[in-house]
Amino acid sequence: MSSNHLLIESDKEHETLDRSSASNFFSGSLSTPSSRQSSPRMEPSRFLKKMKRKGEKAWYKRKRVKSLVGVIGLICFFFVVNWFMLVRLQYHGRKTNAFVNSSSVSVKKELKKFGKGKRSQYGVYGRMLALAAHALAEGQNKREPKDLWREPVVPASAWMPCADQRNWEPSGGNNGYILVTANGGMNQQRVAICNAVVLARLLNATLVVPKFMYSSVWRDVSQFSDIYQEEHFINYLTPDIRMVKELPNKLQSLDLEAIGSVVTDVDIPKESKPSFYLKNIIPILLRNGVVHLLGFGNRLAFDPIPFQLQRLRCRCNFHALQFAPKIQETGALLLRRLRKHEGHSGPLDHYLVGPYADSIMKEKRGQSAKASRYLAIHLRFEIDMVAHSLCEFGGGEEERQELEKYREIHLPALAHLKKTTKLPSPAEIRSEGLCPLTPEEAVLMLAALGFNRKTHVFVAGAQIYGGTRRLGALNSLYPYLVTKENLLSATELEPFKNFSSQLAALDFIGCTAANAFAMTDSGSQLSSLVSGYRIYYGGGKMPTIRPNKRRLAAIFVKNSTIEWKVFEQRVRKAVRQTKHIQSRSKGRSVYRYPRCKECMCPTD
Repeated sequence: MSSNHLLIESDKEHETLDRSSASNFFSGSLSTPSSRQSSPRMEPSRFLKKMKRKGEKAWYKRKRVKSLVGVIGLICFFFVVNWFMLVRLQYHGRKTNAFVNSSSVSVKKELKKFGKGKRSQYGVYGRMLALAAHALAEGQNKREPKDLWREPVVPASAWMPCADQRNWEPSGGNNGYILVTANGGMNQQRVAICNAVVLARLLNATLVVPKFMYSSVWRDVSQFSDIYQEEHFINYLTPDIRMVKELPNKLQSLDLEAIGSVVTDVDIPKESKPSFYLKNIIPILLRNGVVHLLGFGNRLAFDPIPFQLQRLRCRCNFHALQFAPKIQETGALLLRRLRKHEGHSGPLDHYLVGPYADSIMKEKRGQSAKASRYLAIHLRFEIDMVAHSLCEFGGGEEERQELEKYREIHLPALAHLKKTTKLPSPAEIRSEGLCPLTPEEAVLMLAALGFNRKTHVFVAGAQIYGGTRRLGALNSLYPYLVTKENLLSATELEPFKNFSSQLAALDFIGCTAANAFAMTDSGSQLSSLVSGYRIYYGGGKMPTIRPNKRRLAAIFVKNSTIEWKVFEQRVRKAVRQTKHIQSRSKGRSVYRYPRCKECMCPTD
């Protein structure tokens, strides 16, 4: 019999005895003399008082017993619930592989698809993605690393923009006219424009506003005035070079190829020195009065080059090239939606969107909501980049055939080289850090650096190889992820439809104005131009993450065994070393590393 039952029975016995005592007393007062003599006689009032005290005492005992029973019951209930929850948690832990809360469970559900079926593009990093999701779920209330949103700057080496300073007389452009048709996408074209401006000054020639070559890859018919403000470009550079919009009529009728005035990029070595142009191009100019540089791109060296010419190159890139009004207006709209609650423009907005920067402030003026900072990441993972890299990305034979077919059509020279020459294996190329980061590798890098799940992420780039499914890891680990296609309506994007260079300009604005920017391919022209723009105008407050892909490749190769803490430490160390901005070293791009005396001036 349980102790609770015994206590209840005891309580009942006390109650029975109390009642029998009272019954005996009243019956005794009317009994025989012998029975009256057997117990002392008491007065009725005293007896009633005594009985009242007995009743109160019994009631108190019953109440105490009931309270004790209640407490014991609650303790038992607590232990039962705890036992039940422990069993549930143990089962849940085994089932979800240590995903400790509801958010991590939902993340794991998203990640399950990476490991299903045959070895897919995602399965290579399935384990690491699960560890990253777990780490983000556990650390969602922890503070991010202090230097995550900052650019490490030593005060003594601070720089300020000064490429707008001139120390020469305007060029007469007397030696003839230079026509330039730039190839590639928007960013390659931008480099070609700046090189053409420098070349016009070097050769004392008149520059015709550059034109853009139609590419079977980019499929964009945009010309200069569709992307940039042509009048500003001409007027701003007038103190430097002579520029016109079109060739004079007498030269337009010439067959330039027939007279030997067409010079292709095949004829000009990559990054040629100024001496090459003085030796080979000046004679054509003087003989025919015009030269057409067809497919002109990265054909002018960064060093050696005279100081003022290098400064002109920076002046063209950072001051003369301003986006067309329709791009600026839509770019300002993009920034408003990226920042959500920000009631003021960013430090670079004026240089990116011009007068439309004021609309960013007007839109949110008077609101006291917390500003929403965002991270921008450029995924240079379009099919042309993937095919050109000669790397493999986990897609097996199907991927190899698809990329080989693309090379045959769009990169025939590379396809021929691959068939006729023994090239390094994809594994060797990756170990040298020459493969672009995949979306999965990019998200693992961000998670290891400490960006939490609440981070607002803007993804820039064209059509990602593998489509939206390839972005699954990014979307799962960072739910506040957006693209320009998410933020702008179909109507707002309509003017840019089928114009890849104009869409790239919107990505340029979104990345350059971001609170932090992460590149995934250091060789990408957009990433180089964006990071340089942030250095030039950012005042040391616009951090850029530049991954050392060779070091990251050595870390990622251990993805099946490495523990998350070790992975996190190694990635942070690898990225921290490249986050520091140094002065431009010899031969490096002034577009990417403008901290040099030709472009910027030390503040002390």
